[in-house]
Amino acid sequence: MTAKKTILCVDDEQSLSIQRLTLETRGYRVVTCNTAGEAMHILGFGSVNLVLSSIDLPDASATEMVSLIKAYSQELPVILLSSRMSAFHTDAPADLLLRKGAYAPAELLERIRLLLMKRRGPRPAVPSQRRASAC
Repeated sequence: MTAKKTILCVDDEQSLSIQRLTLETRGYRVVTCNTAGEAMHILGFGSVNLVLSSIDLPDASATEMVSLIKAYSQELPVILLSSRMSAFHTDAPADLLLRKGAYAPAELLERIRLLLMKRRGPRPAVPSQRRASAC
């Protein structure tokens, strides 16, 4: 049995409860917080596998938060959610940028699954049994 993956959801809106329910029903462990500062504190414990965050946080811009996360762990996948898209948001070095409400929950779950697989890397090849050769 594989250990549950932990997703850190950072948002200052009520959408946290919807995200939490969606992710927990798919077997993920969900940790929530409301600010970039709290997120960095939680990341210090080292058990987060992916960050799902709103662009609109009270204490940091999206670019600042993603830069902090990537400085902490370059491989940690970050998905940013925005209620408004603009060219300004594309400078955040996130792995994925989605518009809130413009995707189905199944699409978000699939993208999360793919980012977690990418982080884990390819599975090692199963060694084939060698046939005994006659001498």
